[in-house]
Parts: sequence; structure tokens; C-alpha cells
Amino acid sequence: MADIEVTSTCAEGYTVESVINGEWELVVDALSEDGPSANEVLAADYASCYIPAFRVAANKTGYDDIGTVEVDVSAELDEDDDLESIAFDIRVQADLGDDEQEIVELGEEICHVHSALREELHADISIESGV
Repeated sequence: MADIEVTSTCAEGYTVESVINGEWELVVDALSEDGPSANEVLAADYASCYIPAFRVAANKTGYDDIGTVEVDVSAELDEDDDLESIAFDIRVQADLGDDEQEIVELGEEICHVHSALREELHADISIESGV
């Protein structure tokens, strides 16, 4: 049995309904009418993977509780509607001082989505802590 099993169905048009591991449902619409587009889901998925990785990185760097972490994702599309760039603006409740960049980079190493994307599409990340 595979670690991840997804069944995706498109009955008509451009809306795809997926069932993930027999439990979770996700609707993706290429036209963003019935749900987010695949690019929008990828941008959200990247941030949703990176935040826990960032928390683990902070913990490994000596921070037990960094409070709320919020990421604003911005993504640019090229003329073919392919993702061209992704940027993260991260706000962290705790003040991470001089450890910010180390935590960002360790978070990148831990994040599975970051590892899966081609290098030129890795997020450009800025961070503001102590907010």
C-alpha cells in the first residue's frame, strides 16, 4: 500500500474533486470558480508545510514556544499561467533575534514541499519576528 493515495475525479469542465487517503476531500478548479486553482492550492500547501517545519526548526534552535506564526504567500504566474515565483512573508510572535536566518534555512531543509519543488521555484522568504 502506498503512503499517500489520492483519487481525483473530473466529471465535466475543469473542477476536480479529490479524496485523499480515503478521508479528506479537496476541490480544485482550474478556473477558480468552484474552488481554488491548482496553483493556489500549491501556494497554500507550501505554506502549510513550511510553518510546521519552521516550528520544528525553531525548537531545534532552542525556542520552545514561538507563539503565532503567520505566512503571507505571494506567487507570480508567467504568460502560460505556470508558477514563476513564490515568496513568503513570515511574522512570528516570538523574537528570534540573531537566529532568524538559521531557523528559516533549517525550516527549508525540513519542509517536504520545499524539497519537492524545483530550485528556481523555492520560496523567497522574508521574516519579521517579535510582532
